[in-house]
This record gives sequence, C-alpha cells and structure tokens, in this order.
Amino acid sequence: MVGFLVIVAIIFFVVLGALVLFGVGIYNKMVKLRNRFKNAYAQIDVQLKRRYDLIPNLVETAKSFMAHEKETLEAVIQARNQAQQANQKAAKDPGDPKALQNLMGAEAALTGSMGKLFALSESYPELKSDSTMNNLMEELTSTENKIAFARQAFNDAVTSYNTSREKFPAVMFAGAMGFQEAMLFEVDSPEEREAVEVSFA
Repeated sequence: MVGFLVIVAIIFFVVLGALVLFGVGIYNKMVKLRNRFKNAYAQIDVQLKRRYDLIPNLVETAKSFMAHEKETLEAVIQARNQAQQANQKAAKDPGDPKALQNLMGAEAALTGSMGKLFALSESYPELKSDSTMNNLMEELTSTENKIAFARQAFNDAVTSYNTSREKFPAVMFAGAMGFQEAMLFEVDSPEEREAVEVSFA
C-alpha cells in the first residue's frame, strides 16, 4: 500500500512539474513575442519623432511665403503637438489599445492638416522653388516611407503575438497571465492611405 502511494505521489509530482514547465514555456514565449512588438513600436516612435521635428521647420519656412495662411499653419502645428502627445503615451505601452487608438486618430488629423498645407502651397511658386522647403520635403517624404515600413513591421509582430496567444493551449492561460490582445496600427483615413504628396518638382 505504501509503495502504491509513493508511485501515485511520484506520478502526481511528475505531472505537476510537467504542467509547470509547460506553463513557463507558454509564458516565456508570450513575453518574447510581446517584447518583439514593443521593439517594433520603438522603431515607429523614432520615425514619428523625426517627423514631428521636421514639421515646425517646414511650417516656419512656409510662413515666410504664406503669411496670410496663418490659420492653416497654426492648425498644422496644433495637430503635430496633439500627435506628439498621443505618441508619447503610446510609446509607454504599445499594447494599450486606447493609447494606440488615440495615436491613430491624432495621426489622421495631422495628415489631414498637412494635406491642406500642401494643397495651399501649390498657389505659391516662390515657395515651391525654395531650396530649404524642397530639402525639408525630401526629408519628410523619406521619413513617411520609413514610418510605413516601421508600421508594417509592428503590425507583423502584433499579428504573431495575437496569433500565439489565441492558439491552444496558450489561449487558456494568456489572459490570466496578463497577455491581452494587442491592436494593429491601422490607417483609417483615406487621406492617410494615400502616400503624402510633398514633391514641389
């Protein structure tokens, strides 16, 4: 009888140990995937900060040619500031759906105000031929392309993370372990889906 209880105890502890190791494996995999999408967001953050730094220079250059378009220029700076604040919150926790949703809305507003600025600038031939403005536009175009690539990498990493947390058996433990579904960085506005046209050629 004692031998039977010892065998049952051994089996119990072996099964328990296997379950613990299995849970640790799932946890470690989810941590790795979560860190991957956080790192991917860090690349978006770098490019967004670069764009936020370029925009005031762009507006300041445009201001010397478009002085009476003050309202449009101020709207661009206000949208830029709101997007920058939203990005700071999202950068702290890229897994927070609300922060990412706020950023996407702020970015759509910024894209819209930049589009108005570019449309108005077409009426200013001196601005179109200004070398400083052309250099800033080239840098902005390059930055926009890098943002698009970084966003794609982030979405790929989020998709891998979400897929892993939804697969069996991880789906049974992921929520309890604190691994919530992450949100994709999607483009909602038709204006933002189109490449920003900044060429003055």
